[in-house]
Amino acid sequence: MELERLTWRSAMIVASDPKDSQPASSLLRRLLRRFIRPLLSWRERYRVSEEAWHLGLAGLVGLIGGGINLLFSFAAERLGNWVWRSSTFEGIGFGLAWGGVLMTTLSGLIAGLILHFGRHSIRRQGSSNFLEAVFLGDGRLRFRTAILKGVSSLVSIVGGASIGREGSITQLTATLSSKLGQGFGWPPYRLRLLVACGAASGMAAAYNAPIAGAVFASQIVLGNFAMNLFAPLVFASVTATILCRSFMGQGPLYDVPTIDFPNDQLIWFLALGGVCGFAAAAFQKAIRVSERLFGAMPAPIFARLAAGGFVVGLLALLFPGVIGNGYREASLVLNGDYGLSALAGLLAARGIATVVVVGAGTLGGIFTPTLFLGAGLGGVFFFALTGLFGNTTLPVGAFALVGMGGMLAGVTHAPLLAMIMIFELTLNYSLMPPLMLTCVVSTLVARGLHRVNVYSEGLELKGLATSWETERLGAATRRRIGDLMLDPTKPLLDADSFEVISERFIKTTYHFLPVVDRSSRLVGIVSLQDLKEYLTMGEHLTSVIALDVMRPLPQVLTPDQRLDEAISTLLASEMRNVPVVNNLKEMRLIGVVVRSEALGILSEAIATKIPTAGSTMDPR
Repeated sequence: MELERLTWRSAMIVASDPKDSQPASSLLRRLLRRFIRPLLSWRERYRVSEEAWHLGLAGLVGLIGGGINLLFSFAAERLGNWVWRSSTFEGIGFGLAWGGVLMTTLSGLIAGLILHFGRHSIRRQGSSNFLEAVFLGDGRLRFRTAILKGVSSLVSIVGGASIGREGSITQLTATLSSKLGQGFGWPPYRLRLLVACGAASGMAAAYNAPIAGAVFASQIVLGNFAMNLFAPLVFASVTATILCRSFMGQGPLYDVPTIDFPNDQLIWFLALGGVCGFAAAAFQKAIRVSERLFGAMPAPIFARLAAGGFVVGLLALLFPGVIGNGYREASLVLNGDYGLSALAGLLAARGIATVVVVGAGTLGGIFTPTLFLGAGLGGVFFFALTGLFGNTTLPVGAFALVGMGGMLAGVTHAPLLAMIMIFELTLNYSLMPPLMLTCVVSTLVARGLHRVNVYSEGLELKGLATSWETERLGAATRRRIGDLMLDPTKPLLDADSFEVISERFIKTTYHFLPVVDRSSRLVGIVSLQDLKEYLTMGEHLTSVIALDVMRPLPQVLTPDQRLDEAISTLLASEMRNVPVVNNLKEMRLIGVVVRSEALGILSEAIATKIPTAGSTMDPR
């Protein structure tokens, strides 16, 4: 910018001194050619591109995601160990069993009180749902709301609720990423990308699965695998995973046995896919029924969460494994440590516990409970299979592993995500053929029985989207120019002198400036490139005004136009900020639309028109 300033000031000196104009002009041309122009050319050539800038931001978001996972996991583990020590219950006169009932009820009460007393702040700040921020909003998430919900979720997790920590980690990371962009005043398209990078890094850090984290954000949050969007997601996921592995090690969350999958057993996994799809649809319907029942209760949120915790505690009297997120129990299932009756009882108990706590309004992740339900379902399927047809050559862990993927695919309607997630947890390539069959069949069955997935269901209940997977393109193109419009670039008056025009270009980074008349009516555009032909006019330059140098009025936008109606104007314009007028009759300049942002929204929407299964989420 300083080089441009020097260039313009030298040009003004040349133009204002007619006696020395020729020698000075010659000297100026030599200086430009020898020094200034090469430097400007070098700056343009090595200027950081938008893609490189987004990669840098993604790396920062990855550090945020990894850090949040470390802090949240450390807090949950330390507090959980302290709360569930036997001495804790003995000190208050309870045995471990009934002490568990007290603890789950009390944690639900405290988690609900946090939400109850923070409800005014939450309502004032709006939704913290990052799917709404990406799909229908401008990428802005509210920090105070996310903190309140994160603390409430931590209390529930420590208290033994059957939910996962990944929901809160992902939400907090996405919110902090959005807040970072808001602090710098970045445009909505960049905020939305930051939110998606936050979701990718949070999921990758929570499961030590960088590929699954990137695919999760691409397929579910953005619904787009375009490389300019996918590359930052990958970078954020990898950065978060590396940070967590540096402190927590590289081991998987589950104790996965080594299994070799023969191809002659694939027929059983087709059947398992159907079972998983049916179970996934039933699980979703049960959650919706539970939400309706708890919502109809004339009781505040803390009473509902306390009731949900009490139910979990009662279930734990018969099945202690119902307490917590289920990592340990799933590992036991994978290694064949449960018999049929114990496994079937625990599967039913944890299914009921998850439905109850989610329906009551407990905040947390649905991924982890779903993976356990899939493992338990696969194990029960194995015992049923051996009971009907005799022993198979595969252990129970094989069906449990594939069941995890099948249940996840059925609940999320995202078979690709489920395949990659289970593969990263096992690193067993022989698992892929049965896993692929099960995930695809499960998704088809689940979608046939329940058309929305567990994540998009929350948006549909709010009336924000009738079908996330089919309406995303229409919702994006129906957005109005007025929704994207920013304050207008300060215009020139049609009678402004050449000196005023030059000073305006020196003080801004724009290559185009709008020109208005005394009535604020847009009459033309001045281009920086067009000014150079006037620099040799010498003393006559003082008579040049904006009306002389401006270009004819370009195509403009109006605030009531839809994005799909404005696409021809956006594509034809060479301006970074396309003018917006109040209407085509009065032509009064009222704002601008950032061309790259509008086209970015359209390109994302068009890319999602190509069907990709499971492109939705409503984080819980």
